[in-house]
Amino acid sequence: MIKRIKSHKCFDGAVHFYEHESQVTQTTMKFSVFLPHEDKPADGCLIWLSGLTCNEENFITKAGAMPHLAEKNIMVICPDTSPRGLDLPHEHDDWDFGSGAGFYLTAQTEAYRDHYNMYDYINEEIYHIVLNDFAVDAKQISICGHSMGGHGALVIGLKNADKYKRISAFSPIVHPTQCPWGQKAFAGYLGDDKSQWKAWDATELIKAGHKHSASILIDQGLADDFFETQLLTDDFQQACDAAGQGVTIRYQEGYDHSYYFISSFIKDHI
Repeated sequence: MIKRIKSHKCFDGAVHFYEHESQVTQTTMKFSVFLPHEDKPADGCLIWLSGLTCNEENFITKAGAMPHLAEKNIMVICPDTSPRGLDLPHEHDDWDFGSGAGFYLTAQTEAYRDHYNMYDYINEEIYHIVLNDFAVDAKQISICGHSMGGHGALVIGLKNADKYKRISAFSPIVHPTQCPWGQKAFAGYLGDDKSQWKAWDATELIKAGHKHSASILIDQGLADDFFETQLLTDDFQQACDAAGQGVTIRYQEGYDHSYYFISSFIKDHI
């Protein structure tokens, strides 16, 4: 059961913040939503996955998405980025691992496997909350995210192509097995067997035959400090070209990794 914590009227709809007891993470989890109308279901839902250090508030307060969502009668749901309220080994040591950095996978290491199951949390619990608590048509649910959340959107969308109408991303970590952020997270959550890492890497999933029937949209800023070392965007383009997966990658001159970038192009993703 979800519990509403606070609400704000917005563009003749409402932003609501919720919490609930997650069966998957075995913790209290939070998420936010924007509903274009309080008295009727939205015509679709965008599941938004945020990036490192973020929570359920970043997108809803910074992206400027509500007028575009209201115009199309689409709701958005923004889950938190990791379990909270725990004190696991090394969970709070660094900003790019543990708290606020769940990486949208199913953890296998002893320290994290009981709680850090963000893949199932998004793909099962959040998905069914959209269906059951907000009465959205299952054929009208799409997934999008930024950075670590872009990685999550690509992986979840490709693994479950029949569940998500469209996949898109801003500045996604497309090849985490080959970048420092991903290697650190995967070692901590999945263990040292690197053969298991490919199941959580969008570029490797494309190479292994996963596809989506719709073309994938990615926006990537060329002034992004993480573009060349962490995001490895061209690796995904090459894999999609070789596999015949439709993808449009728009390289945006002068834009960085921030929500100023996201707010500039979020309308196109909606």
